[in-house]
Amino acid sequence: MSKSILANDFIYIYTMKKLLLFTLFLFVLGTTKAQKVFSVEYASQADIKVFVVDYESQSDLSVYKVEYSSQTGKNNGKWFFVDYNSQADKKIFFTAYASQADVLIYFVDYASQAKWRKKEKMHLFY
Repeated sequence: MSKSILANDFIYIYTMKKLLLFTLFLFVLGTTKAQKVFSVEYASQADIKVFVVDYESQSDLSVYKVEYSSQTGKNNGKWFFVDYNSQADKKIFFTAYASQADVLIYFVDYASQAKWRKKEKMHLFY
């Protein structure tokens, strides 16, 4: 084989590897959602309606409020409340009654306590 054919094959393989890595990067970026939330005033504006329960055992999701947006989790209950709805991944409305809510949440004191207790509702935050 000539050197030019080998060089062309090498360039082709190198380009395909770069394209594959870039595609994987975009896929991961698109599917990884940070939990940045915004509290809306009306239920009709919300993506999800939540109710804060009195006991963790009653909740679907244990939520920890983080101080910085870089600390948010990937749908694991670590939330950062943003100032504007355009910055949010999800808009939530706090209901007056548990029966009105899509998800029951409980605010925990430590980040390590944040988790889904009922995983069948996880899809609501993707």
